[in-house]
Amino acid sequence: MKTRDGRYNPKRKLRDTYSDGWCHDLARTVKYGGNPEHKRNPGNFGLTPPAAPKPHKTLCDDCGIFDRAVAKQLLASGARKGLVSVQMKGEWPQNIWAVTEDGCPLEAQLENQETGIYHGYPLPESDPMRAKVLARWCESTHERGE
Repeated sequence: MKTRDGRYNPKRKLRDTYSDGWCHDLARTVKYGGNPEHKRNPGNFGLTPPAAPKPHKTLCDDCGIFDRAVAKQLLASGARKGLVSVQMKGEWPQNIWAVTEDGCPLEAQLENQETGIYHGYPLPESDPMRAKVLARWCESTHERGE
């Protein structure tokens, strides 16, 4: 996620401490809302196409995510593995990260702190968060024997 001046947000940090119980509860309660600007075919996600698409947005399609069920499963997996941000908005982490089976790192951003709804997008190769997410994902997968 870039700031207004075109740099990536330096406030994004992976949380180091959490309980497995908290992560499992989070995984059960997070919701996926989606954002049509990150979809080539937003209708597949039950979303209305944007009136003015922004060509610089990263697309979920480029990571093989073509429907809501897959996006929701990845969001829950990231929460379950503890790939959550230090920054909280009420009871919800500002960001949750996940990685597709093909190794594409994703970032989900909280869009409604009342209901725990997130939308997500692939992390561009130029984003420094990408390497951190991939490393933590590999660690958590190895630790859990997945």
